[in-house]
Amino acid sequence: MLDVVSLIQLGGYLGLFLIVFAESGLFFGFFLPGDSLLFTAGFLSSQGYFSIAPLTITLFVAAVSGDAVGYFFGKKVGPKLFSRPQSFFFRPSHVDKTTKFFDKYGAKTILLARFIPIVRTFAPIMAGVGGMKYNTFAKFNMLGAFLWAVGLTTLGYVFGQKVPNADQYILPIVVIIIVTSFIPPIWEYLKERKSSKKTTLFS
Repeated sequence: MLDVVSLIQLGGYLGLFLIVFAESGLFFGFFLPGDSLLFTAGFLSSQGYFSIAPLTITLFVAAVSGDAVGYFFGKKVGPKLFSRPQSFFFRPSHVDKTTKFFDKYGAKTILLARFIPIVRTFAPIMAGVGGMKYNTFAKFNMLGAFLWAVGLTTLGYVFGQKVPNADQYILPIVVIIIVTSFIPPIWEYLKERKSSKKTTLFS
């Protein structure tokens, strides 16, 4: 938690922009602390470190532009993305997870993925790879960016403004946000594992 706070304070508006931009659409940004960073930035804004209006605008623009870059990267790279060797920054399993979300939710994946670590980074890239129409992508991109970047940041700001001694609760709340964000992919993994066992059993 102290690392996140220090990171936000050190980077300022530009640092926050770059982090959200990278996590939104650059495939090496999957490890960045998106949800907790946004909420904490909003909270710090309530304590006078940032002005909330420029902060939310900065984060919204970063989220939208990051996804757009990811989309055009995927559209240009295309199938070459699937043949990349595994490395620290790229793992085929991340692509597989994102593909399953697209199979299940279609274009809405761009919106839903905003709230799911790893998937949110690869979703715009896979949208480009899959040839999703840009108008459709842009609609879900902007809506998702607003709900995620502006929504979580504003939530942190309101929390800091309305709750007495809010700094005493920020750590457990950030932990809850992090844990909650990992529930969907873990749930999908357990369902897939259960389904695979059934298939093996009856094959």
